[in-house]
Amino acid sequence: MPERAPIPFLQIDSFTREPFGGNPAAVCLLDTEPSAVWMQQVATEMNLSETAFAWPSGDRFGLRWFTPVAEVDLCGHATLATAHALWETKRLAKGEPALFDTRSGRLTASQAGGGIRMDFPAEPAEACDAGDLANALGSEVVWCGQNRMDYLVQLPDATEVRDCAPDLPRLAKLKTRGVIITATSDNDEADFVSRFFCPGLGIDEDPVTGSAHCCLAPFWAERQGKTSLTGHQVSRRGGVVDCELAGERVLLDGHAVTVLTGQVLATPTGA
Repeated sequence: MPERAPIPFLQIDSFTREPFGGNPAAVCLLDTEPSAVWMQQVATEMNLSETAFAWPSGDRFGLRWFTPVAEVDLCGHATLATAHALWETKRLAKGEPALFDTRSGRLTASQAGGGIRMDFPAEPAEACDAGDLANALGSEVVWCGQNRMDYLVQLPDATEVRDCAPDLPRLAKLKTRGVIITATSDNDEADFVSRFFCPGLGIDEDPVTGSAHCCLAPFWAERQGKTSLTGHQVSRRGGVVDCELAGERVLLDGHAVTVLTGQVLATPTGA
């Protein structure tokens, strides 16, 4: 049996202009779609909030995302990282858009203004009962909603968001991907602040979450009366996501930096 070629991967920091900021993602670049079992094993080994797997599919790329413990339906920072990886490795020519087929439908990334613009579905939250979330978050809940993936919880102010120290075991028991907390920004550098907790998927706190801004953008657009907004995710690493609400889509702008490159030697059958 011929020896299988190693699979290249890059570790990329997304939603940052500098290394060691934003949100790290691993990107594995394949020739064909591997098994879900192998992808989950690699993602567990990488132990990052997301590992992305991409392979050519006609004029597009297949794309799937895995946390250390599960596959997810939508991930912004790993999509940003994948597009960056395709241009950096010249699998896509400079200026050519990256078209992805995913579990959330067709996603597009393009180079714009020195950064990357992604076209994602809007994921607005519908108001719901906060239940035990106030106790789990240790903060007053101003508003609570839920979309197909997450809870969205508005806290009284930006300080409450920064200081929030949730009961993670309680949050892990929720039947959602995670919990977004948010408030109006307390400075002129952003319109709103947020944090994102998803301990049920093996990630206590995600540093910068593009997909959460698909929910945050319509929420704050309605309350602030504008469609172009800047979000600051105030995790320890932190990051900035520029958002534009365009009907039922959200345009997310960010930057990415390659930090590591390497090869996956434990290749899957058929890869």
